Amino acid sequence: MMDQVRVVIAEDEAIIRLDLRETLESSGYIVVADTGRGDEAVKLVSHHKPDVVILDVKMPGVDGIQAAREIASVEDTAVVILTAFSQRELIDEAVDAGALAYLVKPFEQSDLVPAIEIARRRHQEMRELSDQAKTLEERLEARKLIEKAKGFLVEKNSISENEAFKFIQKTAMSTRKAMVDIAQEIISENLE
Repeated sequence: MMDQVRVVIAEDEAIIRLDLRETLESSGYIVVADTGRGDEAVKLVSHHKPDVVILDVKMPGVDGIQAAREIASVEDTAVVILTAFSQRELIDEAVDAGALAYLVKPFEQSDLVPAIEIARRRHQEMRELSDQAKTLEERLEARKLIEKAKGFLVEKNSISENEAFKFIQKTAMSTRKAMVDIAQEIISENLE
């Protein structure tokens, strides 16, 4: 089920940190590192590239919210916040910082595993949406280049848009290049 899910734990209370490690390992997770400091958690995540990081809110160095913000902005890791506090403002702040799940202490194994799995699934969905957005953006940019190249061909050769499109298409096929590459060449030649 969990295909070697790697976890970093950041909890300043050593007993809770040990309990988390034992609970996670008995549930089939691999704890690759743990720390009691928020700033160290950021470094450990950067070094180990875990699937999930569990961050306590109150820690020395930087707090769990700031660590979550730093990790979520640069790392491909699901963030779970663990805290003794359940105030709405703190939850909102954690979500704004990039947390995908929020767990209140004291926790049970029956609470911890679902929170981690929810965070992992949300993280995967966000990654897929981001990939789709990049693909759509690339397609839009390619379309813009092709339209611009068509415009150059129409103006320069006094041909229809359809003829310009067919020219780009045939050139791409005969040279075994992408239409966007041919469009870029046409644009470059016309701008020189």
